Amino acid sequence: IGKITKLAVETPNTSGFEKHINKFSKFILILTSVTLVAVFLAHLFIKGQDTSIPELTLFSIALAVGVIPEALPLVTTFSLTQGALKLAKKKVVAKRLSAIEDLGSIEILCSDKTGTLTENTLSVSEIFSNNESEILTYASLAGDLSGSKRTANNSFDLAIFKKIGRFELAKIKKIKRLSENPFNPVRRRNSVLVRIDSKRYIIVRGAQENILPYVANISKEEEQNILRWILDQGKKGRRIITVARKEFNEDDYDVEDEESNLELVGLISFSDPVKKSTKSAVEKAQELGVKIKIITGDSLEVAGAVAYEVGIAKSSADVISGFDFEKMSYEEKITAVEKANVFARVSPEQKFQIIEILQKKHTVGYLGDGINDAPALKLSNVAIVVNGASDVAREASDLILLQQDLKVIIDGIEEGRKTFVNTSKYIKATLSSNFGNFYAVAIASLMIDYLPMLPIQILLVNLLSDFPMISIATDNVEKDEIRKPCVYNNTEIVIIATFLGIVSTVFDLLLFSIFRTDRPEVLRTAWFIESILTELILIYSIRTRSFIIKSRSKPSGIILFLTLLAGVSTFVVTFLPFGKSVFGFTPLSYRNLITILVVSIGYFITSEIVKLSVYKNKMKNSQQT
Repeated sequence: IGKITKLAVETPNTSGFEKHINKFSKFILILTSVTLVAVFLAHLFIKGQDTSIPELTLFSIALAVGVIPEALPLVTTFSLTQGALKLAKKKVVAKRLSAIEDLGSIEILCSDKTGTLTENTLSVSEIFSNNESEILTYASLAGDLSGSKRTANNSFDLAIFKKIGRFELAKIKKIKRLSENPFNPVRRRNSVLVRIDSKRYIIVRGAQENILPYVANISKEEEQNILRWILDQGKKGRRIITVARKEFNEDDYDVEDEESNLELVGLISFSDPVKKSTKSAVEKAQELGVKIKIITGDSLEVAGAVAYEVGIAKSSADVISGFDFEKMSYEEKITAVEKANVFARVSPEQKFQIIEILQKKHTVGYLGDGINDAPALKLSNVAIVVNGASDVAREASDLILLQQDLKVIIDGIEEGRKTFVNTSKYIKATLSSNFGNFYAVAIASLMIDYLPMLPIQILLVNLLSDFPMISIATDNVEKDEIRKPCVYNNTEIVIIATFLGIVSTVFDLLLFSIFRTDRPEVLRTAWFIESILTELILIYSIRTRSFIIKSRSKPSGIILFLTLLAGVSTFVVTFLPFGKSVFGFTPLSYRNLITILVVSIGYFITSEIVKLSVYKNKMKNSQQT
């Protein structure tokens, strides 16, 4: 328990989503700061004494506000909240919001077998003993006789109690238990000291490999029969417990007393049927590019049989035991962890090490429920527990499954990817449009003796273009975009934002050159309208990697409503009296409005061509790689 606590407490855990957002934010701040300083100094150098420092300072601040995606926290929070709401409907509760996006990044999902792949409703299948009544009695005495309700770790007991029946169980409960040595994942057995009539017995119950070595007076033939029976039950996917006893004369005992001269009472096998949804969930995980690995305390035979049945392992022998894993060198462990999909009889430290090795190359999710899972849960990128998990495991978790089913997790991964894709859309759209306008306004301001846009106009552009972008969080996602684990590709974001930003800058400057000879109010109003129209167009362009008309997913109703509202508001505000008195706009002629629409259409066509070219070139490079 001390080792488990030490691993859990000392293991740092930072969300992958938070790491990428922090890196992205630093990049934006540095780029904006450097550019603003350059613009400020260029004004001083080119215009000299004609420059108004207060006006230039206010203009620079407005440019900074216009280019920085200050709505990013709102968009990500709204997007994550939308994802959390959808997951809640699918029986998944998010303790940490950013875990929604991390869920979409999962490449490998490590899971226990019991209760997730299987029903965890055990029933006694076969008994290897000369006295069936005796072994069931001793197995019950070593179990939890305190109640009959299902808890996290009493599935064996409930199956035995059901086999015995109510009346026999009532008799067993009257037998005096003197002391107890509880189960732990290292010993893999538990034991009790009981008084039956005038005799005292130590009863030991647990995994066969941790009891049979201490059993005395078994012939080689008997041992071979036992091993054949165990192997046969394991191939059928059945779990086994072994029961032994030892007559003892004291009222207390320690571990050493149960490790010699035991008398074998027998073995019990239990069937735990695979859930009907498991196989389809595994197939869906494979479609989504998620590799599933089983990490369990069960025997090799049982873990292998279940893994093979549901399609996780190629054969039932494709299993690595915790004992064999411990003997490997570190380099061998790296190879084993990458290749093998099933690990059986593993300790908490071994679970931790497996996750640690996998995380060097992959984003890893871990599903556990016990105290011994806490270190691995704390270390993993996404920690998932079931509703009935131990308090320690729940504390270390990011997501809680109200329904213990692999399908729920896979559905959650799909939902996390949708959230991830929509957040990426916003980042690409806001970078492209903001930086395009930013550079265009900055360059134009050096060519004329007045500001091409007033600070308050820049802020209004930012407001009217940003609130429709928030609706991207509700957008529909194409299936092609969620077929693989989602990882923030900063290079892709920068490339697409750069090329589309250049397109935006070119068309902004084109509009500037057309209206440069007009009055300042006309230029500013025309630029204001064109800036917002091109940003609204970009929302529809950036939401799909294919041509807008050929997109397989339609924009959400909220996107359609907010972009329409923003577009109408853009035109209306320039004709209203307060548009002139507050923002400095002037009503434009129909000829001017048609010119703006033609420039916007040209921007739409060009941005689509550039977007398709960038993504086509990216796909070509990835295929060559």
